[in-house]
Amino acid sequence: MTSRRELANAIRALSMDAVQKANSGHPGAPMGMADIAEVLWNDFMSHNPTNPSWSNRDRFVLSNGHGSMLIYSLLHLAGYDLSIDDLKQFRQLHSRTAGHPEYGYAPGVETTTGPLGQGITNAVGMAIAEKALAAQFNRDGHDIVNHKTYAFLGDGCLMEGISHEACSLAGTLGLGNLIAFWDDNGISIDGHVDGWFTDNTPMRFESYGWHVIADVDGHNPEAIADAIKAAHAVTDKPSMICCKTIIGFGSPNKAGSHACHGAALGQPEVDLTKEALGWKYGAFEVPAEVYAGWDGKAKGAAAEQAWDTKFAAYQAAHPELASEFTRRMAGDLPATWAADAEAFVTAVNAEAKTTATRLSSLAAIQGFADLLPEIFGGSADLGCSNMTEWKGYKPMRANKPDANYINYGVREFGMSAIMNGLALHGGVIPFGATFLMFSEYARNALRMASLMKIRSIFVYTHDSIGLGEDGPTHQPVEQTATLRLIPGIQVWRPCDAVETTISWKAAIERQNGPSILVFSRQNLPHMPRTPAQIAAISRGAYVLVDTDGQPDAIIIATGSEVELAVKAAEQLKAAGKKIRVVSMPSTNIFDAQDAAYRESVLPACVTQRVAVEAGVTDGWWKYVGTNGKIVGLDRFGESAPAGDLFKEFGFTVDNVVKHVEMVL
Repeated sequence: MTSRRELANAIRALSMDAVQKANSGHPGAPMGMADIAEVLWNDFMSHNPTNPSWSNRDRFVLSNGHGSMLIYSLLHLAGYDLSIDDLKQFRQLHSRTAGHPEYGYAPGVETTTGPLGQGITNAVGMAIAEKALAAQFNRDGHDIVNHKTYAFLGDGCLMEGISHEACSLAGTLGLGNLIAFWDDNGISIDGHVDGWFTDNTPMRFESYGWHVIADVDGHNPEAIADAIKAAHAVTDKPSMICCKTIIGFGSPNKAGSHACHGAALGQPEVDLTKEALGWKYGAFEVPAEVYAGWDGKAKGAAAEQAWDTKFAAYQAAHPELASEFTRRMAGDLPATWAADAEAFVTAVNAEAKTTATRLSSLAAIQGFADLLPEIFGGSADLGCSNMTEWKGYKPMRANKPDANYINYGVREFGMSAIMNGLALHGGVIPFGATFLMFSEYARNALRMASLMKIRSIFVYTHDSIGLGEDGPTHQPVEQTATLRLIPGIQVWRPCDAVETTISWKAAIERQNGPSILVFSRQNLPHMPRTPAQIAAISRGAYVLVDTDGQPDAIIIATGSEVELAVKAAEQLKAAGKKIRVVSMPSTNIFDAQDAAYRESVLPACVTQRVAVEAGVTDGWWKYVGTNGKIVGLDRFGESAPAGDLFKEFGFTVDNVVKHVEMVL
């Protein structure tokens, strides 16, 4: 029988070989955590290599994603569709084995990790999703949702501030289905961490309310197994297993030092390490008996089959719940969604009045949450100001898991990465809110959502100097423009209740990437539209006000500035000018339209154009051209009532008229 150490050495050998072949990578962490991974994956993890999307699988997150060859080795050895040739292509162009684990590239990779701290935070989101879904769907004798989330993390994850945000909340929520393993090897890229990281990590996590298992020998399989069993026994707290390991375990000359953290060992050291480990095989060579010891296909298929049998009994007892669970885990919208959502938009249009778009957003949440029980909201301590607390919202508490909302506290970054974990788990459509200015704290999680092409919905209110007296520290100027620059993201800045509702509808329907919805604090008037204009909103920009024949000039505006554009057009019309007004709630979506549609909205023959937005101007030049003008704000705001600020910075009808006259 193959020994545990030899099974673990397969991870070490493959990791050394792949990093050496690429001459790039991080062999130390996979070599140090191999024993922990072997015990977890072979003795405790419930997963099916032949069906990586099985809904009740345990989730595994490698938060210290630089050690990516650990997870690639695990997936390959366990029998996932990741070949030895894939491992040989580690870090190469178009490879399935990217430098850091990439969601959607290799089967079994649950999330993209690399930016440290976000993996453990995604894991918190996954555990929240499991806890909520279990409360919503499980019935007596029918536990169809009962899996765990395991996360590996290193010192770097613990140093990043986001780990505090997420792990503090995980303790408060009592996520007993979350088990983390700290790779306590004392090394980061710069060397021994005792020069810059001397936290008492066990005490830190105890203070969060976690169950902490300290001083586990990360190279002793029996000690590791005992720790995992102890973690399983505690169901009302997340568990932190603190594993003392040697980075680069087995390397005669580099183990225990930063020399094996982020660079290939070098072929002579690889050879010496294999000799020291008793690994007698060549590069990328794994003997049949080791593969047999790792192969998880039969065990995984049996686990899923047992669950299928349980689900069949559940389906017989609770057919409607079973159907709803299947739909939600597939990420599908209800069969009646299209008609119901369209009817809701029509009703909003019929009843629309002057109101802040943050209030229009609340109405949209209410309307769509009535149609979609999978809506899972939250706010970073600003729910009553972001307007996210709809009538049916149920905040999660440690003893109240039947929830559809998280009070995230003042944790904008943590909230955003937790939302990504919720989306990745499936069964819920997460949204989270804060002030637009504080998207800055969360920026990397937004980028990760777009990189992974997942349906996270980020809601931002107080979208401009219109928030007034809180002053320039809270007044976003460059935020909307820079969010639009993130590849693959869709940013909406609607001008009234109808555009707000359609932006929400689009975000919910989008399954290949995140959406950002940006709303006003101040009241904005309803804009009358034809049915054709309402239909065109979803194309990102459309003609809101037109004139007979070719216009003399075009005014392009978003959000609160659309009102200024419409009033300026009326004033210019009275002076005999033909002015078209284009509302552009989403530049990203408009840019993706076909050339014919874009030409119909912004005809090339009309070069006299003015763009109006209470923010930086750089992004608007591509729409107005060299002959155009922009009414914008390329400086920070001031502390004063909103009306005074708009006048001070030129966001008035008269100033828009002046700029149009300048281009004419």
